[in-house]
Formats: sequence, C-alpha cells, structure tokens
Amino acid sequence: MEGGDLVIGVKDKSLEIVGIDTYNYDRDKARLRLNEFCTNLPTEGLTVEEFVTSDTRKTVWIIHVPKHMRRRPVYAHSKGWQRIDDSLVELTDSRRDSILEEVEVSSDWTAQVVENATLDDIDPQAILLAREGYKQRYPKFAEECDKWTDQVFLDKSGLTIGGKITRTTLLLAGREESAHKLNHIAQIVWKCFQDGQTFGDIYTVPFVKTTSELLGRIRNYRFKIYPKNSLIPAEVWKYDTESILEGLHNAIAHQKYEDGSRIIVTEDKDKLTFQNDGSFYDGDYKQYITGEKTPKRYRNPALVKAMVNIKMIDTQGYGIHKMFQSQKDRFLPMPDYDKSTDKEVVLTLPGSVIDENYSLVLLANQELSLTDVVLLDNVQKGEKITMEAASMLRKRNLIEGRMPHIYVSKQIAQATDQKIDYTKHKGLDEKKCEILLMDALRDHGSLTKSEIKSLLWNILPDQLDDKQKEYKINNILRKLRVKDLIENRTTAGNKSTWGLVNRL
Repeated sequence: MEGGDLVIGVKDKSLEIVGIDTYNYDRDKARLRLNEFCTNLPTEGLTVEEFVTSDTRKTVWIIHVPKHMRRRPVYAHSKGWQRIDDSLVELTDSRRDSILEEVEVSSDWTAQVVENATLDDIDPQAILLAREGYKQRYPKFAEECDKWTDQVFLDKSGLTIGGKITRTTLLLAGREESAHKLNHIAQIVWKCFQDGQTFGDIYTVPFVKTTSELLGRIRNYRFKIYPKNSLIPAEVWKYDTESILEGLHNAIAHQKYEDGSRIIVTEDKDKLTFQNDGSFYDGDYKQYITGEKTPKRYRNPALVKAMVNIKMIDTQGYGIHKMFQSQKDRFLPMPDYDKSTDKEVVLTLPGSVIDENYSLVLLANQELSLTDVVLLDNVQKGEKITMEAASMLRKRNLIEGRMPHIYVSKQIAQATDQKIDYTKHKGLDEKKCEILLMDALRDHGSLTKSEIKSLLWNILPDQLDDKQKEYKINNILRKLRVKDLIENRTTAGNKSTWGLVNRL
C-alpha cells in the first residue's frame, strides 16, 4: 500500500546471508520481469540495489518498491495480494474497495475567484443559453428566471459565487477574448479524419455555447442494418446527439484543470474519441453502466454544480448509463473507456457496426437487459468477463466454450448466420480427429509427428492456444496407442513415424 523494501538473499529471523546466486537474473532483467508480471506496479521509483559481501562474495538485493498508484491495486500473476500479519493472502474485497475509493484531495480549481474579471467578461448569448438550460432543469422557476437580472441569475445558477466571477463563470459563459484571464488554455481540439485527409478546429469558452457548435461539425447520418429473414431494415443514427454532448460535457466537468491540458475530440470514420486529463474521480465507469451508482464526490464541485443547474450534465450517475442504453437501443457496440489511464480518461463511442452478427443478435433479442448486452459485447470483442458472468450467460445459452476461450453460442449463431465462425471456434471433437488420423494413416501408411500436426492443427478449436493444441494432439496419439490401434515406429534412419498396428 505505502511502498517499502524487499530484501532478497538474507534469511528471515537469523539474518544469515545466503545470496541470490541461484537466480539467473541481473538487475535490469529483474525490473523488466517485475513490470511484466506485476500489473499496475509503478515503474517510477522501482529500483534494485545490489550489495556483495566482502568475505563470502554473496550477492544481496534490496528491491525498492514504490507506493501503489492511486486507485490502482497491484496484481502479481493476474491476482491481487495483501498481507495479514505474516501471511500472504489474496486481496480481500474490503481492501480492494478501499483502494478503488481513494480520494484525490485538492482544492477546487474551478471555484477560485478571478480577481480581474467583471460582468463585461461574460458573453450575453451564453447567459441566454444558460437561462434556457436552467428553466428546463427547474420548470417551476421558469417564470421567475425570466425576471431575474443577470447578476441574480448567475448567482442562483452557481455560475458566480456571492456575486464574484470564478473560473467556472469564465469556462461556461465567459467571452472568448476573456479566456486569458483563466490562466489556462481552456480549449477543446476537434480532429477529423475523412477520406485520407485530416482537418479540424479549436473551440474555446464559453463552453455552454461552443460545445453545440462542435456538435454541429460532427458527421452524423442514418444507416441501415438488415435483419435476417426480413426485408425491412432497422435504420439508426450513426451517433446519438445526447451521447455526443454527454461525452463532451463530462470531459469539461471532470477535467483536471491544474494540469493545463486541452480536451481532445477525435472523429474517425467509425468512432468518436473524447480525451480529458484526470482519472475517474469516484469509482470505476463500470459501476455507472446500470445507472444504480450515484457519485459521492467530484473533482470540480463548483463547475459541476453550475453545469447541473444549466442542464449540461446530471449528478445522478445516469450519463454513462444513458450512453450505453442508447448504443443498445441502436444495436451498436457499447462505449468503452479501455484506453483510459491513471492520468487521463478516454471515452470511445462507436459509430458503426463493428461485427454485423453482434448487431443482429441485439436486433433479434431486444428483450436482453443492458447487463446482458454489455457482457456479450465483451465476449464479441474478445475481452475477459468474470466466471460468474460467464456462468450466467452459459445458463441462458448465450455463450459456449470454456474460460477464457468462450464464444457466442450455437443458438445465437444459427439465428444470426454465424454458423461458420461457430464451427471454427468449436472445432472438431477428439473422436472425429481420431477418425481423420486413422483414415490418413490408412491412405499413406505412416506419418511423422509434424505431418500429424499439419493434419489436425487447423481443425482443432481456434480458441485453443499453441500449447493447448500440442497437448490435444499428444493426447489423441496416446489414446489411440493405448487402444492398440496405432504404434510409433523408428525407421532405419532413426526417423520416428506413426502407423496403424499390423493385425496380420
């Protein structure tokens, strides 16, 4: 948790120096192996110090282990571990939760007053847009809102605090020419890749206005998905407008402004990507997919409060849920944050059918819950799911195979024309492989081990790795030999071959 030092080459308690000569590592190789097998272990501060005794020439290492990264448990060999007294045990749920919920304590950058700013630094059109958002958020105050002066409205909406202009005020409603008073670049960069060309634009404050301008630049159109056994296509929008604004506004609300970075929106042919500085502040994005989790805290409370009041975001944790639900409703792949790091959040919003069969599954099974769809989306993308999730999907005949080599089930495959992919995933069973091998031996008299591998390799399940396929082939040979159906022979040139047992 807090980092420490690991001494290797000295016995516990007796402190007898025994050295590390049995290990075939140098210090650089040791650091590389630690980074390879210890997920989330910081490289910064991870050092190996070497000492050699003057009398016995024994080598002792002290590995300096840095404190874990905030909200990132360190895993060794794909498992989390912790100490309980002198025992090493798997990471408990309570310890994992305490790590994942660690808070980054800092002052609210967005609440700080901009001393040299006045009401003249506020864009009048931005105030009008903010008023409209406020009335939508609070319909019962709509008539009163129209009567408030700008100063009263700015305070009630949280755009100003006690009549003072803050960084929140300028970010959301400030004039473009007043952006320099923020002492921050305050920009959203839009990049677009189209037909082999790259172009884009830069948007700055007031964000309540310029995010809508950026939205208008993004190519959005309807396209068709054709269900099997139907002449009527499903016509869907490439992107959901609300999801685009959700991605944009979340990036603004949760940006770590202290780092002075810009927000980047990248538009590719088949997806949108939103990047902003700072990790998830309260929990993990997966906790918000179902819409059940409500965040307890925010990185920029003043900015978030104002954005909620003028209806740019909500604070119930529904934003991510709505994006996932929208993708499900339009039969498209789920959004993901897989490229996020501990320093930035990266949201990818797919805007096309990545796997046509997957979209057809959603089209043919619209009763599936959002949780089902997210899990199936992970399976389709070849991503890991938990044993519990796999068990649930398997019970409902949605997937087949053994962990970690699971794939879409035969039932779904037949309904969506994934039959060929299904057969490749499943491969031939051992009995059919045995029959094929026996037929080949009858045809050719004998085969070398490499020839047998060539015969069977590509008809084994493609979910097996090379080592598993090697084991499977050896197992087939062993079974047939035990049944006294085949035998291993050695030719005059000491060449090993396999052939049928001669019954004469």
